[in-house]
Amino acid sequence: MDRRKLETQVAQQIDRKRRAQRGAGTLLARTAYLGTLGLMLVLPIVAGAYLGNWLDTHTKGFSFSWTVSLIVTGVFVGGFNAVWFVRQTWN
Repeated sequence: MDRRKLETQVAQQIDRKRRAQRGAGTLLARTAYLGTLGLMLVLPIVAGAYLGNWLDTHTKGFSFSWTVSLIVTGVFVGGFNAVWFVRQTWN
């Protein structure tokens, strides 16, 4: 009886995997994937711009531009997020 139960579970898992692989190639799935990837890249850049602008307005007379430096940091963080996300989903 245990062997029959194991065979049933394995067959269900194989069927579930095949259905998931068929659904991964749809246009909606690809669009969602690219949208997620875009947000992971853009959100740190926008957050860096807003935080940098806020810091620049509160630190008058300071010769360092927080906006530019935090935008550049956001580009690196967003790029790292995008590469990490692609590696996690393709493996």
